[in-house]
Formats: sequence, C-alpha cells, structure tokens
Amino acid sequence: MTMTERQAHLSVARPDTIFEVMMGFMASKHLFIANEIGLFTALAKGPATLERVAEEIRVPARTLRIVADAMVALGFLEREDGAYRNGATADAFLSGNGPMNLSPALRFMNAIAYPLWEGFERAARSDAPARGELTAEQQKIFSAGIEALTEGPARSLANSYDFSHHRRLLDVGGGTGSFLVAILSAHQTLEGTLFELPQVADIAKRNLAASPVAARVSVIAGNAMENDLPEGHDVVLLANIVHYFLPKQNVELVERVRASVEPGARLLLVDFWTDPTHTQPVPAALMAGEFLANVGGDVYSAEEMRAWLARTGWREVEKLPLAGAQSAIVAEAV
Repeated sequence: MTMTERQAHLSVARPDTIFEVMMGFMASKHLFIANEIGLFTALAKGPATLERVAEEIRVPARTLRIVADAMVALGFLEREDGAYRNGATADAFLSGNGPMNLSPALRFMNAIAYPLWEGFERAARSDAPARGELTAEQQKIFSAGIEALTEGPARSLANSYDFSHHRRLLDVGGGTGSFLVAILSAHQTLEGTLFELPQVADIAKRNLAASPVAARVSVIAGNAMENDLPEGHDVVLLANIVHYFLPKQNVELVERVRASVEPGARLLLVDFWTDPTHTQPVPAALMAGEFLANVGGDVYSAEEMRAWLARTGWREVEKLPLAGAQSAIVAEAV
C-alpha cells in the first residue's frame, strides 16, 4: 500500500464501530437486569406507568427508569404518554406469553456466561478454560438456559430432517433432553435415549418424566469419551457437543459413535458450523470465546467436520440450516 493509498484509507475510517462494540457489554447487562428484576413479565399484562411497575417488582422508581429507558433505546420496550409497554420482541420472547421464552437464556448469560468472560483473557493467554465447577444451583440455571437457547434449533431439526425412516434415536450429551422432546413430539413412532453425565442426567430424568414423550424416552448416565455408548439405535444426535472438544477428541468421539451403530445408521451433528475462515456466521465466531473460556473448546468449520467423518467411517449426506447461527451436518455410517 502506497502512502497515498494509506492516507485515503485512513480518511474514510471512523471509530463508530469501536464505540459500538466497546459499549456492547452495557447493552447486554441492561437486558440481563431488566429480565432479572421482572420488567418484561410485569408488562406482560399491558402498558403501565413506571411507578406502578416499580411498586409491583419492588425496585426503586429512579433506578427502574434507567433500566427501562435503556430498554426503550434498544427497542425492547416502547414508551407513550408516560406508560411503558413491551415491544414486539420482548412480548414474544421475554414476557412469558409468547411462543418461546428466552428468559432462562438471559438468566444463564447473566449468572454463568457473563462472570465467566471475566476470565477470558486468562483463557486466551493460557489455552485453558476459566470456569470452575458449577454449584447445584448454577447447574440448574445452566441447564435451563441451554434448553431455552436450543429450543429454536431443536424445533428446526425436528421439522427439517426426515425421521420417519428411523426407530430409535440416541442423543449423546443431550443436556436436559430438549432436542429429544422436540423430535419425539413431532414423530410419534420414534423412541429416544438420552446419554448424559450423571449430574445432568439426574436433572434430565425429572424433566423428561414430566414431558409428553416420557413413555418413549429413557436416560442413561455415562461419559461419551470413557464409556461404551448404548447400542441398538439407527440415528445418533450430537448437538452442541463438538465445540466442547479439540480436533483429536472430536475424531475419537465420532469414531466411538461409529463403533456403536450398524452401517446405514445416521449421525446428526448440530453446532455453530463456520465457513473455512472461522469468521462467518458472526455469532459462531463470537461463541468461540465462550467455548474457550467455558470448557477450553472452539468452533469448527463444516469442512473440518467432513474430513473427520471421512476418516472414521462416515459419509456426509447433507447440511441443513437450523434456527439462528446453527446448522446440522447429516452423515451416514458406511
């Protein structure tokens, strides 16, 4: 680049993006606190004055005004004639009255992810996770938050992949079973097995026992990297598991899954699959930091997973877009 070209390049540069990203944590924290103090649920019944909401949720009116006005500025609330009301997005996804409730996801981000990112620099410098062991209460928040975050992709997978040719689905590391519930609810002849770590399996058993698919699902406790996987399944789901591990471990994981199924069985890999540069989609590139700080993991490209599949007895069938930044790679055992 010549001096003239560099000067021209600098002349069009603006710091706006720096300030927008720099202050992004403020917007996030305002949203988290609005959720925590019950602002969106208080407005679920309709417009209300600041004083009425403050009395209901027992927050000082002066400080509530700061949070509520930030929510107006960000588009989550609307204000007219001194009254506040939920905007369309908050009404649909944060009030508790809409088709999906993302409130537990915000609680997870506030209580688990946000504090974790204070250790992100340490994780980046040391190549080691910053998270310690979760308490029992934190594990509940974690599980509920992940369930809320994965509800959209779970529904998308249930509707976009043809499960009619399968009899038994094994969900490896499936958390509290949100994917299983969505899939089995949409496919009445399918049976499911959840294979999870003991501490999560205990929570999943209680959740699934109260679900509409309780009669068609079982829970087995174990570690996918240490214990044999349950056999007799013709489709296996790995949803948001690959980003926990490093490449060598992921090769071992899909190899272990292959050893547990017969030829022709399908493998569904749901994750934040990126392009070859690891920069698109943008949410996936950002989530790489979350996975590093959380468990020492990373995001991977679809091309990387295809290479691992080819080495371990699988052939790729298709790639399905799901909700948000997630997608599913479908493979078949050869």
